[in-house]
Amino acid sequence: MELTKGQRDVMEADRYLLVTGGPGSGKTTISILKAAQIAEQHLRSGQKILFLSFARATVSRVVEAIEYEQKITSAKKHLIDVDTYHSFFWRLLKTHGYLIGLPRRLTILPPPSEAIALSQIRSAFSARNLSDKQKAAKKGAEVTERIRLATNEGRICFDLFAPYVGDILHGSHRIRRLVAAMYPVIILDEFQDTNEAQWRVVQALGEFCRLIALADPEQRIYDWIGADPARLDHFRQAYTPKEVDLCTDNHRSAGTEIAAFGNDILKGTFRKESYIGVQIHVYRPNTAQAFSELVITVHKARKRLIDAGIKNWSLAILVPTKKMTRLVSDALRQPPAGMAWIPHAASIELEAAILGAEIIALLMQPTANNHRFTQFIDLMCNYFQGKGGDEPTQSALKEAANIRKAYEELLRCQAIGKSIRQNSILVNMITVYEQTSALVLTGDPDKDWRTIRHALEKGACARLKEIADEVRNIRVLDRRSQLRQELSQDWRESDGYRNALEIIRQAFIQEYFSKNAKPESGVVVMNMHKAKGKQFDEVIIFEGWPIRRKGQLPYNADRIVRFNSRDQINDQARQNLRVSVTRGKRQTTILTPEDDPCILLLEGT
Repeated sequence: MELTKGQRDVMEADRYLLVTGGPGSGKTTISILKAAQIAEQHLRSGQKILFLSFARATVSRVVEAIEYEQKITSAKKHLIDVDTYHSFFWRLLKTHGYLIGLPRRLTILPPPSEAIALSQIRSAFSARNLSDKQKAAKKGAEVTERIRLATNEGRICFDLFAPYVGDILHGSHRIRRLVAAMYPVIILDEFQDTNEAQWRVVQALGEFCRLIALADPEQRIYDWIGADPARLDHFRQAYTPKEVDLCTDNHRSAGTEIAAFGNDILKGTFRKESYIGVQIHVYRPNTAQAFSELVITVHKARKRLIDAGIKNWSLAILVPTKKMTRLVSDALRQPPAGMAWIPHAASIELEAAILGAEIIALLMQPTANNHRFTQFIDLMCNYFQGKGGDEPTQSALKEAANIRKAYEELLRCQAIGKSIRQNSILVNMITVYEQTSALVLTGDPDKDWRTIRHALEKGACARLKEIADEVRNIRVLDRRSQLRQELSQDWRESDGYRNALEIIRQAFIQEYFSKNAKPESGVVVMNMHKAKGKQFDEVIIFEGWPIRRKGQLPYNADRIVRFNSRDQINDQARQNLRVSVTRGKRQTTILTPEDDPCILLLEGT
């Protein structure tokens, strides 16, 4: 590739670096070439360069870019480690956590398990409009419980990784030296999104490591979890880096004006009536016509990409809320007006799907285990306690309590030789449980998984039907071929899937740290926040519409700007839309309601 002036400045720098630029400006690409240059000229035996990013999608893209970069020799490629911040922190924490009083044996507390552990605390603060005092009390109670789980049980949630690693590094000069001896140069991707605890880790690393920070000051969409608008100034004050601004470069959507449109969203002033590569369409604000317009738009985009002969093309449908992700996925699966269904993948919040997958995994295991049904009840309770993530509903928690209560009643009945009540919530659950236990499995993990799921889907238990529907949204055995191999090996060695539950659990934990996630292809539906760090051939942004009811104010929830209200416009909303718009390489299309278009698309907002 022919380097721009800014990229040449990066290659010539020999000290701490701060590289800024917008989406597609080439920050990541030039950092890879810089890493190869440093590897060739400055590394000693046993040393490597570390590239850290928040998003696994970015990590997999960087790994792929390094693999196919012709200017980097095979020997130099092996000297660049690419990882997520979480994965790097976990390695330090596992090795040195005992120095700050943690148990010697540590395990990860993944988000679904964390949701279960904190469900009672969160349910106690379930009111929609908590006061500032109540919010502080809720946060304090959650922090206390996370720390108890870590110090007493050795179960560490992701939120504690950075604080604990900061304690380790600031408390040990020797460990700071050891890290620098392994990684004398560390590249920090998406640096603008580091929170206070992560910045504290960076400060410790920067004592002996040479740091290269990559940042887009206008792509800071994580203020709500602690990203500080002044973070780049903190870096400048701490290290006096050489600064290189790539803001005028655009490699992702070259030949279009997508990046310019994204920048104008931030300013609230549109310099042109139309932008090359950007389409804004309106739809009639009702469910049938809204989804019809979306499906038509998707079909047209697919045809454009296929006709263009693009291999492994990608088309993202980005929506503002979790709820919209599911609604859009359902609409593509069963489109209105008899239109053809659209194969797609939906990137949903995974708590419910993962907990449901654990239930299917248990049902794949042999029935000979005397405690299998007890485990089944425990997993059902876990599902309802944890499926809401950090926002559990009272109805879901009540379901978990009712299942537990019904099971205790069942045990009392069995102890005295009585049958369970016919109106017990366990009756249909037991029926479906026994039906799955009678199934003859084949040893083909994919086929057996689908057999169990279909049995839940067709059974008489509404709760298990819900679980089957949740699990439909993830392709567990497609995510990692290693998972299929491990289940197949378990079948061969044990004459059945005796360890399926543990294999599934470990697979999902490994997935949090995986560097091998393939770039998305085909049609993908996801929340706008999840698109950060990704890129697609085309992007369709689809927001909700005001629902008008007689005598009531319009219900206007699923919008890019909260309630599509002028007084709700803030930097976060602008940055979030700008990030979503600039994910597209060839075209970005925005679908907004005809009678109440997105407020950010109006001049002067």
